[in-house]
Amino acid sequence: MTATLIDGKAIAAGLRAEVAARVKSFHAKAGRLPGLTVVLVGDDPASEVYVRNKGIQTREAGMISDEIRLPGSISQAELLAVVRKLNEDDAVDGILVQMPLPKQIDANAVIAAIDPAKDVDGLHPVNAGKLAQGMKALTPCTPLGCMILLEKSGVKVAGSNALVIGRSILVGRPVAALLLAANATVTIAHSQSRDLAALCRQADIVVAAVGRPELVRGEWIRPGACVLDVGINRMPGEGGKSKLIGDVHFASAREVAGQITPVPGGVGPMTIACLLQNTLTAACWRSGIDPETV
Repeated sequence: MTATLIDGKAIAAGLRAEVAARVKSFHAKAGRLPGLTVVLVGDDPASEVYVRNKGIQTREAGMISDEIRLPGSISQAELLAVVRKLNEDDAVDGILVQMPLPKQIDANAVIAAIDPAKDVDGLHPVNAGKLAQGMKALTPCTPLGCMILLEKSGVKVAGSNALVIGRSILVGRPVAALLLAANATVTIAHSQSRDLAALCRQADIVVAAVGRPELVRGEWIRPGACVLDVGINRMPGEGGKSKLIGDVHFASAREVAGQITPVPGGVGPMTIACLLQNTLTAACWRSGIDPETV
């Protein structure tokens, strides 16, 4: 068996096109465009690229994109003042403070300072709590992208055994909550879990999000299972260039799985596409519009 590749690039492109069409509908109803503001602190090269791509794709979707660039030496009080100003700006529907932040900044305090209604990263404790309780909430982008990939790939989630490897607030915990809400039987594995291989062999769906290159081996995968590789590990490549490696040993897993995401080109492209969807959702809720009607 050779697994079917789940084309995250194509599915993300379709989602971005869908959001762009819905933005036009929102504009007709609300008389304005959704607005996303990204705050970048310091000059981390990876963050620079990511923020630039967010801006390009936000504008391509027909939304207003703003960037606030702040020095890496900024104090926590100064950054929190910027967040408070954005909270009060009616033209801003989504606020995203790009991580990582400099060492002098408490990231949790910054996340908690964002208005939950504008928290398009879905990390605020209010949104996390709503998600855990099965309520409507702005949902972290990568987990939301995982669920869309499963849906678009025809994977039956209800009644399946799903294994989530990793328990971070960015991916592991929220994707587990989403899978549970979709009626899967969910197991969360982590650094203290015993016999990870045995847990994998029982899973119909494996979501690998632990940040350890090629941790999950092909012989661990249940034949025909769906494997979503969220890992993005930059490793030395040929000619001094770096290459991206997932948390799954792709070559061996592909020979056993039924469906699998590649790295790159799998889960990654979904993150910004879901950020755009979250921004539109936030704009609808703030305008008293049902997102299902745009």
